[in-house]
Amino acid sequence: MKILVAEDDRVSRLLMQRTLTKFGYEVVLAEDGRQAVEILSQHDAPRLALIDWMMPELDGPSLCREMRAQHRDTPYVYIILLTSKQSSEDVVAGLEAGADDYLTKPCQMAELRARLHTGHRILSLEDRLVKAREEMRYRATHDALTGIWNRASILSLVRSELQRGARELRPVSLLLCDVDHFKSVNDNYGHIIGDQILEEVAKRFKDEVRGYDAVGRYGGEEFLIVLSDCDTASLEVRAEALRRSIADSPLLIDDLVISITISIGGTTCGKAAVDLPLELILAEADTALYQAKARGRNRSVFASNGTSQATGPISISA
Repeated sequence: MKILVAEDDRVSRLLMQRTLTKFGYEVVLAEDGRQAVEILSQHDAPRLALIDWMMPELDGPSLCREMRAQHRDTPYVYIILLTSKQSSEDVVAGLEAGADDYLTKPCQMAELRARLHTGHRILSLEDRLVKAREEMRYRATHDALTGIWNRASILSLVRSELQRGARELRPVSLLLCDVDHFKSVNDNYGHIIGDQILEEVAKRFKDEVRGYDAVGRYGGEEFLIVLSDCDTASLEVRAEALRRSIADSPLLIDDLVISITISIGGTTCGKAAVDLPLELILAEADTALYQAKARGRNRSVFASNGTSQATGPISISA
């Protein structure tokens, strides 16, 4: 594990480096407080830091205050202040500045090792809490079966993309995709196989779209895909690629080779779409999807005029 030693006295710095190396740490050195802040602000910064109280450029308490004031997504840094000050007022000042612990100089090696072990335990707890929080966030926003965005999240992304598209004057397209005859699939192969089919369909969709597009499970066997900066002409090409990614390659589920197809309804949203109810926009894609199924499935149908005409009759073209 990496540890930062910030100490302006060269001899003290090298002695501490030698000791910590014997403890098994990868030691990073800083000669003053400003250099220490720069090191601790890096992406791969040490998680532990031994900071001398008295340093040029930035003293220990000031360094702590600056580090704690930063709003970063990087992991927490456990800071131990090294000081010859022993009054309770000084100790309180250091801890209130943001230090996690302190050691009086000269350091006793056994105490140093024990304080560092305490830092390890705190950081381990911090990591577990962060992991638990991220797992809860993931479960709240992703579909439990397929791992793609769930319905609430994909609808939120649609709203965000429509707003961004309106600001940047770029079109946003939506595709509503439905697995054809999925009830028959469940009846013939069972729900476990049906679930595996939905997982594979979701994977192929994710592989086919661009990294900044979004794929979500709209409900049951329906998927909603959000395509940023995608006009009507591009939408037709993208929809065909998605359709073929399913139709042209049978699915291998356990020992079964299963051929399925999808039907797609699409619409392209211009700047005016941001002021329309989302339900009305989705209704265009849903109507187009209905037409695709009515015309024999395994095909794409698009609302020809986009949501700029959504208040009037919807014109559908294959």
